[in-house]
Amino acid sequence: MKIVAVCGFGVGSSLLLKMTIDKAFKLLGYDLEAENTDLTTARSIACDAIFTSVDMAEEFREIRKVPVYAIKSYMSVDEVKRALEDFIRVYKEQHS
Repeated sequence: MKIVAVCGFGVGSSLLLKMTIDKAFKLLGYDLEAENTDLTTARSIACDAIFTSVDMAEEFREIRKVPVYAIKSYMSVDEVKRALEDFIRVYKEQHS
């Protein structure tokens, strides 16, 4: 599974979101990591899901065929964990 955290420049907020995703993965018992990237790269990078801001989520839903999760609070482990639980459930259904 490859999760990509995205922000405009791929440095600040996407790195913060990536770190929160990593924490949530550990809480869920998965030894997986996310990757952070910028808006342009995220348009074509191979991944299984995109986690991004509410503002950018709709754009990705229009151009990508992977699940896109709009995260309101990048530091909220609970919010990210819920989104990851949903993603993992859907991923397992599609790959079983």
